[in-house]
Amino acid sequence: MDVLISVFVGLHIIGIAALLGGFLTQMKAMSAGTARFVPAMLHGALTMLVTGVLLVGFREVDGGHVNNIKIGVKLAVLFVILALVYVKRDEEHVDKALFGAVGGLTVVNIFIAVLWH
Repeated sequence: MDVLISVFVGLHIIGIAALLGGFLTQMKAMSAGTARFVPAMLHGALTMLVTGVLLVGFREVDGGHVNNIKIGVKLAVLFVILALVYVKRDEEHVDKALFGAVGGLTVVNIFIAVLWH
């Protein structure tokens, strides 16, 4: 079970990298007001959702402790990210504040994962 959990942690990190990487590649466009949500951002967020839910299930099946409050907060933040990216995914230009909010929430979600024990 440890190997399976490790594989899904790796996939979860790949999802985070896709979401944050998509945001970072659009930073210059954001300053020009022409940023858009690229497909990698949506796919990364969906990867995070699926792997995160599976990781919680694997931990519980394995008898490990799961901090349900932390998982709930991370899930809520991810749902906001997913909603914003999904709704605005086809727009040619996204408002700077909205685009920045997605990047900020992504970073917040990373810090919640790392710092909240």
